[in-house]
Amino acid sequence: MSAEKKKNLNNLIARIIDRVGNPVNENVIVSTIESLGIRNKDTQNDYGINSIFELAKEIYNRIKSDNPKQLKNLNERLKLEKETVNISSYFFLRTKLFLKYFPLGLIYFFPIFIQIVAILIFSYSIWTYLGFHPLQSTAVVFGVILGLISTGGFVQVIGKQSSFYWYNNDLPNTKKSIYDILKTGIKFMAGMFLFILIANFFLNLYPFSFFSIAFTYAFLIGLLLLFLAPMHTIKQRWVISVAVFIGTGVAILLKLYSGLHIYITHWIGIAIAIGIMAIYLRWFFKDIKSVGNNKRQIDQGLVIIYKNYQYFFYGLLIYVFLFIDRILAWSTMENEMPFIVYYEVHYEVGMDIAILMFFLLAGVIEYNIASFSKMLNLQVKSTPHKEFKKFNQMFYDAYYRQSLLLIINSIAIFIFMFLIITRQWGYNAFFEEPLNFISKKVSLIGALGYMFFTWGVLNSLYLFSLDRPKPAVHAVIFAIVINIFVGLILSRLFSYEYSAIGMVVGAFVFMALTAKACLNCFKNLDYYYATR
Repeated sequence: MSAEKKKNLNNLIARIIDRVGNPVNENVIVSTIESLGIRNKDTQNDYGINSIFELAKEIYNRIKSDNPKQLKNLNERLKLEKETVNISSYFFLRTKLFLKYFPLGLIYFFPIFIQIVAILIFSYSIWTYLGFHPLQSTAVVFGVILGLISTGGFVQVIGKQSSFYWYNNDLPNTKKSIYDILKTGIKFMAGMFLFILIANFFLNLYPFSFFSIAFTYAFLIGLLLLFLAPMHTIKQRWVISVAVFIGTGVAILLKLYSGLHIYITHWIGIAIAIGIMAIYLRWFFKDIKSVGNNKRQIDQGLVIIYKNYQYFFYGLLIYVFLFIDRILAWSTMENEMPFIVYYEVHYEVGMDIAILMFFLLAGVIEYNIASFSKMLNLQVKSTPHKEFKKFNQMFYDAYYRQSLLLIINSIAIFIFMFLIITRQWGYNAFFEEPLNFISKKVSLIGALGYMFFTWGVLNSLYLFSLDRPKPAVHAVIFAIVINIFVGLILSRLFSYEYSAIGMVVGAFVFMALTAKACLNCFKNLDYYYATR
């Protein structure tokens, strides 16, 4: 290779490092080379190498042989300069983070807020309707539950694997992994529906018409969740609010003026929300080329799921946990029921109010995770290696402060919810049928459970950030067992609404086990950070 070609190659390597820093694989370099306008026919003349792929391989090997962990792209280097702050500035930085991320977390609550407003004004939202009779409600809620459970694991894997590619500026693999997981999730839903139909054929639990309605809701809700997940990965969460707002608006207009059945208006509204997100996702990645031609028969989505199976099971099981108490309450044979599990309106209303605790704590979760990540990066850069004990203790203590913030907010929200269900300006001001004693009891018990649950979710996010999903998975499994055991006994010995206590105890176990795992990690945070 001539001196001029060596110089060209060195200059190209420097430009690539400026763009991508430490590349994940050769495909990243191929994409970067192409984005610089270099063609196959240019590589021999300018660099003495036959093709772009061979050039990428040569550059990749050179970069990886020269301490790649220290490499930063241009943006990362500029960001690093800005992040080199004095320890005394941490208080002001935390305040700044709080003012940014706490309201941001509440803003992400906007799609749910839309549904609440729609119910208050129209007794209707994009997938609920207060005019349904119990059998219709059973089918719809069963569909929603099935849709969430069947896709929860895939959503979690998108958040893990696709985000990994995203943060490494590997857009081709970000795109590919998202679409592979989406396809696998759709196949999984279809397989689950088929299995349930076959089981019902032999057990004859519900009529086919019931499942045709439930599965339609399940499929649409599942798709909604699947297309919602990538918007978090690519930092376009505003699209979720826009899509849900438009979908809800169209559904309400159809309900008011079209004469279509409520089911149809729901399905059209959800489909529109899905369509908006799907179109936007396609547009977002329109200029990103696919990664190679995959000739293997195996579904790449399954490979991704296998590699991230702990995250997958966490995402699936967390929804199982959330709906166990409802299934137990709705299957209590206090009165004659037409089916083995049958919707009970008073319990559902109570739990619908209770879940406000989780949604209103979104700001705390958003702030705590952002603060943890930011402070971790800063402390790693500013703390000498020999002071690792001080480093660990700092985050050990910070965990208690952040937990205290969650508790204080939970108390405030609990008081707010208590006023909503007991004062005339609250629930009763918006609905014709007043809130009965069972609904009030369930809402307060459930709110306590959702507080513990939110705390457990926050703990799990800490563990995920350190690539330690196993304790979170074990915790949610134990929580499910406790939820079933306690809820089953109390709902059968006393009354169906006490299945909510099973949820509270299970959520407490989930919180306690994940908190213990977090504290163990923080005691040796230097090790867990280095090995993540």
